[in-house]
Amino acid sequence: MTAPRRWPARWLPQTFRVRLTLLFAALFLAAGAALLGISYVLAVNQPDNVPPVTPYQMKLAFHCKSGKEPLPKTAEPLLSSKCAHAFAAIGAHEAAANLRRQTLERLLAYSLVALGAMTVVSGGLGWVMAGRVLRPVSSITAAARRASEQHLGERLALTGPHDELRELADTFDEMLERLDAAFASQRRFVADASHELRTPLTVMRTAIEVTLAKPTRTPEQLEVMTAKVARSAAQAEELIEALLTLAASEQAPASPELVDLATAAEDAAESAAARARELDLRVDTDLAAAPVFGNRLLLERMVGNLVDNAVRHNIRGGWILIRTGTGDQQARFDVANSGPVIPKELVPTLFEPFRRMEERTGVRDGTGLGLAIVRSIGTAHGADVEAHSLPAGGLRILVTLPIAGDGQGPGPG
Repeated sequence: MTAPRRWPARWLPQTFRVRLTLLFAALFLAAGAALLGISYVLAVNQPDNVPPVTPYQMKLAFHCKSGKEPLPKTAEPLLSSKCAHAFAAIGAHEAAANLRRQTLERLLAYSLVALGAMTVVSGGLGWVMAGRVLRPVSSITAAARRASEQHLGERLALTGPHDELRELADTFDEMLERLDAAFASQRRFVADASHELRTPLTVMRTAIEVTLAKPTRTPEQLEVMTAKVARSAAQAEELIEALLTLAASEQAPASPELVDLATAAEDAAESAAARARELDLRVDTDLAAAPVFGNRLLLERMVGNLVDNAVRHNIRGGWILIRTGTGDQQARFDVANSGPVIPKELVPTLFEPFRRMEERTGVRDGTGLGLAIVRSIGTAHGADVEAHSLPAGGLRILVTLPIAGDGQGPGPG
């Protein structure tokens, strides 16, 4: 048996303003009808000031009106007076009853007419008030329709009391601000990525074209061209891998597992030992257990990027200090290195994609995504990443994550 088909109630008002207006009018009509009913009942039950007609007066009036029994002439004046009083009492009572009935009928009629008129007036006032109340909602709707990648700088900046609509407008402004920042970061990232990817491709194409343009190509020239293409291809591959890692690290890690930052730091130091020896760097470690929960590959990549960054942006004969440990229910990874002096105002920009310090070091090395990947991985794992420039030159980066204890730990943030 199929369910009955429900047809849309097209006769119902489709706008919230109309529904509010009808609701105001209906509420006023219901309240007015209740008040009118109570007033009418009180008026009906209100006693009058006319003396009631007694049974004796009714009987006497009937007797006087019928005249069936003749009376002596001496009793006629007295009876006539009594009959007149009886007829007067009955007449006054009937007149009062008719006046009361007419008054109640007019009261009911006038009240119904006034109730209908005031219901219409309340509907009009409800329409005006609903428009004033819903004006911020209309502004939010218009801003949402105008919002796009090119029009995210507009803000409602709603004024007035701090009510629900003001809170909604402020929340919408905050959402637009976050979207504006996200789109700006995306545009900057795409522009930088396209530029960085174009560089190794241009080098490869130039090397191939220059070599092929020579009428007589020697094996040595082909080997030089091959080496340039291989280096550029490796650079492009490294950049693409870093971009993929950055995109993956911005999502919450799935299937977290127990990871010891001390082990990851030891492995990273061993991997960078050869490069450190080339630069005659002194590497000191103080590795205490620092268990955390998260994606093993991403956390090891984060630690490796920090150690690699300390080696790349160092000076010959410099030093590197790597420490791990726990405290205050947090696991810490701390890496500091010597190097050129970095202004404090430039430290936050180092975590942006493709931001390097080659204008100060004179060395253009890496993809410029190492610290950006570190920040993304840390954010996905609920970590705090702090960077501080050292007065004598160099950089110190401290990463704190929720500690994992008793085999149980908080999931990724």
